[in-house]
Amino acid sequence: MKLALVTAFPPSKVTLNEYAYYLVRAFRNHQEIEELILLTDVETDVAEQYLDVSGCKVSVKKCWSFNSYNSFPGVLKAIRQTKPDAVLFNLQFMKFGDKKIPAALGLILPGICKMMGIPSVVLLHNIMEQVDLSEAGITQNKVLQKAYNFIGSALTRILLQADFVALTISKYVSILEEKYQAKNIGLIPHGTFELPDTPNYNVPQGPLQVMTFGKFGTYKKVEMLIEAVQHLRATTTLDLEIVIAGTDNPNVKGYLKQVEQKYAHVEQLRFTGYVEEAEVPRLFEEAAVVVFPYTSTTGSSGVLHQAGSYGKAVVMPDLGDLGILSREEGYQAEFFEPNNSKDLAESLKVVLENEAYRVAMGMANYQAATALPMSCIADKYVNVFKEIMLSKQVKTSKTLISG
Repeated sequence: MKLALVTAFPPSKVTLNEYAYYLVRAFRNHQEIEELILLTDVETDVAEQYLDVSGCKVSVKKCWSFNSYNSFPGVLKAIRQTKPDAVLFNLQFMKFGDKKIPAALGLILPGICKMMGIPSVVLLHNIMEQVDLSEAGITQNKVLQKAYNFIGSALTRILLQADFVALTISKYVSILEEKYQAKNIGLIPHGTFELPDTPNYNVPQGPLQVMTFGKFGTYKKVEMLIEAVQHLRATTTLDLEIVIAGTDNPNVKGYLKQVEQKYAHVEQLRFTGYVEEAEVPRLFEEAAVVVFPYTSTTGSSGVLHQAGSYGKAVVMPDLGDLGILSREEGYQAEFFEPNNSKDLAESLKVVLENEAYRVAMGMANYQAATALPMSCIADKYVNVFKEIMLSKQVKTSKTLISG
């Protein structure tokens, strides 16, 4: 199979590039993939270190840009030139831009591929019905929220023109089946990025690292975590370091710099900035616990799967998609009340003062992670494409017979 993947790819800063990195590694080692074509954003020079895994032939064609009106014709031109057997779109609703027209044009592409006779599958990481527009930093205006929800519904109907839409959480499947009477959808879990050898559940000597990882400023707020750790320092003998790994959410530029200035007096508070893929293992291995200081959720969590793959205990709010995902996939977490720094502090205390509990949670999370490696996820997508191709062959045969 000659498979095209429309996606951002490292070292791009466009969303979902990290997920694509691991999915590409899995596809390249799949026995039924003969060639992989990456249709990436033009601003990114795909560095060789991100294509270091052996496997099938891979080529890169830069053909779209964030917020560009040329993305639509650019991707179609690349597809016509490369002639793939199938196309997989790695998407969320603002993949091609945060302006309405460029974003919408990009989301039309899967349906166009289907019309061209090319099997098209959409991997949709979130759905508008589950996005809190205020918390996500999109708009707090109630009128605009209604407009965005209307547009979101229209874009969802457009995406459903693809041959198949894969969703990462079962609740998403149920919502789209009920609201849109969709039949061409199904659950394909997020999967686990890395599967290292059995982790070392011990942590380095020195302060216990309380780590959070992501793009911050909208529904991911680090102030709550900092204040929770300050509370623990005042009420326990725990020696703690706060590690805030990642960057600003594009919608809230300057957020982390403001936080760093506000809490400049706080000791053992470290901001790592952007974390290169090669540095991710060390980041997780040195952490005693991974914290999710979220006020809402917008989809499946790659960070949760990463924490599991490195055998880490996690502390998270029991809300929305995050709680559903953890229970569905067998992850264990110490939950806290959303937006409550003191409750977060209590949850951290439970994990950090009880080493046996922390290790047991890490072991359980590693087991959950190993159940869904990316190789398994890649296999699910290949099977979907094979079913679509077979269905098209059957329809063609029936047409020829009836003709």
